[in-house]
Amino acid sequence: MASRCLVTTGFEDECREIHDACNQPRRLSVLLAHRSPSERQKIKATYRAVFGEDLAGEVQKILMVNQEDELCKLLYLWVLDPSERDAIMARDAVENGGATDYRVLVEIFTRRKQNQLFFTNQAYLARFKKNLEQDMVTEPSHPYQRQLLVALATSHKSHHDELSRHIAKCDARRLYDAKNSGMGSVDEAVILETFSKRSIPQLRLAFCSYKHIYGHDYTKALKKNGFGEFEQSLRVVVKCIYNPSMYFSKLLHRSLQCSATNKRLVTRAILGSDDVDMDKIKSVFKSSYGKDLEDFILESLPENDYRDFLLGAAKGSRAS
Repeated sequence: MASRCLVTTGFEDECREIHDACNQPRRLSVLLAHRSPSERQKIKATYRAVFGEDLAGEVQKILMVNQEDELCKLLYLWVLDPSERDAIMARDAVENGGATDYRVLVEIFTRRKQNQLFFTNQAYLARFKKNLEQDMVTEPSHPYQRQLLVALATSHKSHHDELSRHIAKCDARRLYDAKNSGMGSVDEAVILETFSKRSIPQLRLAFCSYKHIYGHDYTKALKKNGFGEFEQSLRVVVKCIYNPSMYFSKLLHRSLQCSATNKRLVTRAILGSDDVDMDKIKSVFKSSYGKDLEDFILESLPENDYRDFLLGAAKGSRAS
């Protein structure tokens, strides 16, 4: 192989090990599962510099001959760039047996910044020859879900980059008044207008202000009043925006409880947790359920390579 001009990243030895293991999913998992998102990006760049090949492309070759293997699916998604990963997960959500998986789309659109979503849209178009935002707002059969997804897509186009505590307090009061509109349900028009005009960070600040002013979470207010389908769809969005660490901690717990029948949900939970902040999620998990995430994985799954990957991802590396 021709020599290449390399920029030293500290991952050259790891890349040689990865290259030697490229037809061994189990060995690749040991080498990659504990790596943070930033480390994986550096490893991919080094791998390309050393071997002139795309690591994700090499892992995809393994997947092509093991298409039903959950470990190979997870490993492939793990090494993809976030935009490529989101594009695949969004398409899977849209094609989910004829019933769009609304929660997956909400998770993607609430944890990404506008510039990140631009690349996700580009990746979706390149892979599937379709427009993600158009699919996102036309495929869900439930009208309330479509309305909220449209509002989320619009919120990402907000030009108000600087957070405003004054606006957050005003929005918190609007949310409270909309919940107590006297119609037995929230004022949907007010909610949709607020969501479409504010960025995700600004909405998060509004939910924080709501709790500070009224002494309880906005999601609890929605649940307490026993509202209908719009409110149920709204609660998913609010949970993802307001406290993503709690959201993914609960998703991990729920997915691992049904891991025998739904590894797709487990994969989605671990990938989302990795995107948000695995250390924060582990802390929330311990506080919420009284045990370490790693211990719960050991209790919930049989001993196999897929479980070992999850344990590696949960333990992680302390590098930034």
